[in-house]
Amino acid sequence: MYGKATETAIAAVGRLAEVYDDAETRLSAMEIAKSRKLQQPFVAKVLTRLSQEGIVHGSRGPGGGFTLAMHPRDITLYDVFCLFEREDKSDQCPFGGGRCGVGEKCPLHDKLTDVERAIDKVLLNTTFDVFRRAYQSKHR
Repeated sequence: MYGKATETAIAAVGRLAEVYDDAETRLSAMEIAKSRKLQQPFVAKVLTRLSQEGIVHGSRGPGGGFTLAMHPRDITLYDVFCLFEREDKSDQCPFGGGRCGVGEKCPLHDKLTDVERAIDKVLLNTTFDVFRRAYQSKHR
């Protein structure tokens, strides 16, 4: 449903949210990749972009690694999603390969629009704190 970069970014930020403790715990790209069964070079690339956008902080050297730049409750799934996905995705029609809604709508248009609105609602209203809370309740 999402591109590889988006999935990797959500997985990486989710992992950092799990261990969030006011930015004390830092994880390397290797640790994040291993815990999520992802390719380390791609995780590192995604983390670089997230760092450039102020979602994570990264530091090199001993004791370095990545941490969230803010509390997980202040980062929505949409904040990460919009860094890696096109905003105008809704105009692409999987039914006919063109622009849906320009002229006659395809038979799936209204259903697909409803699904897109539901997904947008989840992305906008869900913060990464759900990862932190779930991890903490599991590891108490």
